[in-house]
Amino acid sequence: MCCQVCLDQGLSSSRSVGVINGKELERRPQPSPSPCSVDTNKCATDWNLNPCQVGRSPYFLRKPHTRMSAMYRLKQCYPKGISISNLHTSSQACAKEHFKMLVLGGGSGGIAMSARMKRRFGADNVAVVEPAETHYYQPIWTLVGAGAKTLASSGRPTASVVPSGVKWVKSRVQEINPGSNTVITDDGKEISYEYLIVALGIQLHYEKIKGLPEAFDHPNIGSNYSIQTVEKTWIALQNFKEGNAVFTFPNTPVKCAGAPQKIMYLADSYLRKTGKREKAKIIYNTSLPVLFGVKKYADVLWEIVRSRNIQVNHRQNLIEVRADQREAVFENLDNPGETNVVQYELLHVTPPMGPIQVIKSSSLADEAGWLNVDKESLQHKNYPNVFGIGDCTNLPTAKTAAAVAAQTAILDRTISKVLKNQKPDRKYDGYTSCPLVTSYSTVVLAEFDYTGQPLETFPVNQGKESRIMYHMKADLMPHIYWQGLLKGFWGGPGPYRKLLHLGMK
Repeated sequence: MCCQVCLDQGLSSSRSVGVINGKELERRPQPSPSPCSVDTNKCATDWNLNPCQVGRSPYFLRKPHTRMSAMYRLKQCYPKGISISNLHTSSQACAKEHFKMLVLGGGSGGIAMSARMKRRFGADNVAVVEPAETHYYQPIWTLVGAGAKTLASSGRPTASVVPSGVKWVKSRVQEINPGSNTVITDDGKEISYEYLIVALGIQLHYEKIKGLPEAFDHPNIGSNYSIQTVEKTWIALQNFKEGNAVFTFPNTPVKCAGAPQKIMYLADSYLRKTGKREKAKIIYNTSLPVLFGVKKYADVLWEIVRSRNIQVNHRQNLIEVRADQREAVFENLDNPGETNVVQYELLHVTPPMGPIQVIKSSSLADEAGWLNVDKESLQHKNYPNVFGIGDCTNLPTAKTAAAVAAQTAILDRTISKVLKNQKPDRKYDGYTSCPLVTSYSTVVLAEFDYTGQPLETFPVNQGKESRIMYHMKADLMPHIYWQGLLKGFWGGPGPYRKLLHLGMK
């Protein structure tokens, strides 16, 4: 259906246009404006989008009527603090808004920082731009793909996680202009800010693999990285009878780099429970030259893959899926041009990933397209009133929810210092964590910093499979996420680590 007529549909037939400090204003007669033109046929799911950012597709508005411009100028003529009330506009009205703190993205980093900024600036001064109606706790999708959790348990309405009183701009970011401190959304709205936090996540690129995403229509292929495909993994696992079960890792940065092999270990465990393991050959084709980037945890993972007879092939990058023939084509990264075709009965795809286009096309990006921030303060290197958090940044650490949690505490502190014209005094050490699920009851809890050295929270050797760590991953961490991180109260385990290790790192 069409949108409401710009502004005029909301005005009464009287000459009054609003009230300023209790005084009624009159308007001059104007010709009737034209309705906004909206192409509703553009509303479709985009496979290239981060699943936590799926929303309305871009559409375009005609030039606002002069009456809107007049009302905007009227508003600008009065200083801040003087309100213009009784003006009713549709959500598509082409008006400019201003906030002291604007947060781009309603994922884990964006919502957590919105909650913290609400306490720092006041709810009326903070807005978050996010198109998706549902917010998902994505770390649990590993267990959803293995049938241990339901997809419904991973999501909640975005309206329920946006801090109360904070303005939720239900749009997609179309353009960022740090030079003028403005953001333009896909519905033509211009928003200005004093401070900006960019938390837009990472882009999934299934389309960079020939044959995808259409191959997901076949029952033997899934991916735990997308809301549209995570349940397909579980269906494919249940339908498996015999043959090759293939798991991939792409030749790009990814979020949660342990997830591609977590589902592999769970598949092995499921096939053993159902008596199908002897007829299955489990293959892990990774573009990386190592099984895991931190040696301590890589060593224990190698013990696991050997004991479970899992085949690991390094420097193999998935470039094509032939779903009709159940064939996966890999390129040998050490010998360009050489390809290897693998027949599969089950295929789990980890898609190539990259920076969000709106950041990549702005002056906020580094040469690779990631948000260019200082790795210790999380402040932008060129624009001091811009900050970044999470997967969209160029921070040289693993992109995980645990990393985001630690970053929220550092960024909150950095902003508090910037507001006082002081130099940030707390430094992010690159802390990140990857609970490596190795079965339906065990986890190897990997924690490390920028240097790739273990930075473990508990005073025990975490380089072993643990049942307690599994329950922490499956049962405790979701609660901490919803009730702690998203509400701005959980900044990672740093303080507890110091306590448990008697003040030592």
